Amino acid sequence: MNLDWGTIDEAGAGSYTVPMSYSPPGLMSAAETESREFIQKVYAWMSVGLAVTGSCALYMASDPRMIMALVQNKMLFYGLLIAQLGLVVALAGWIKTMEVGTARFAFLFYSALTGVTISVIFLIYTNASIATTFFLTGGMFGAMSLYGYTTKTDLTSIGNFCMMGLIGIILASVVNWWVRSSAVEMAVSYLGILIFVGLTAYDTQKIKKMNVIGNAGTDEDTKEAIRGALTLYLDFINLFMSLLRATGRRR
Repeated sequence: MNLDWGTIDEAGAGSYTVPMSYSPPGLMSAAETESREFIQKVYAWMSVGLAVTGSCALYMASDPRMIMALVQNKMLFYGLLIAQLGLVVALAGWIKTMEVGTARFAFLFYSALTGVTISVIFLIYTNASIATTFFLTGGMFGAMSLYGYTTKTDLTSIGNFCMMGLIGIILASVVNWWVRSSAVEMAVSYLGILIFVGLTAYDTQKIKKMNVIGNAGTDEDTKEAIRGALTLYLDFINLFMSLLRATGRRR
């Protein structure tokens, strides 16, 4: 146990040293408490993002004609995808220089756009299959995120390996856009499951380490929480889509 020691000098009693900061066994230190609160804020923002995405997707699914209109309007559909890409790049790269209100709006707007674009899954997969896959994703994500938060093992090597794998499946997906191979699509889906399971644990550990102690309650703390939430949100969405493509029951 690390203790910071100070000296107290009482009149007529001499001087002696006492620990200035001490956490009794079973109690968390101030730094540990702040770290846990930061992680809770990250999960809260991620949950809000998923709720916005789910609400927008369900709204679109409430009238399949809206989804069909989106799919048939190629300019609109690809315009939304480009807007998504631009927003996620802006949030990941420049969130530190944004106003906190702008960061909040950008994250929620990105979540809404994602809900609109992924609503096309309701045309491809059954509602029961989508619901089952969502809960399966939640269980897998929760287990791996908990592992990443609690483990003492450095997951950097796993994270680096998964990032290389992610680049590989992106390239394979681009090539398969023209090849249209069902075997390649299935392989990419199963590899995606493994990669995003690993990234969930790695990213959780990375987010835990990036918390700046003493920064609680500031705009910088909120922006860091949103940045962490975006990372875990992307892991969740991509894990969900990989599982759905691999195991989902098509209409």
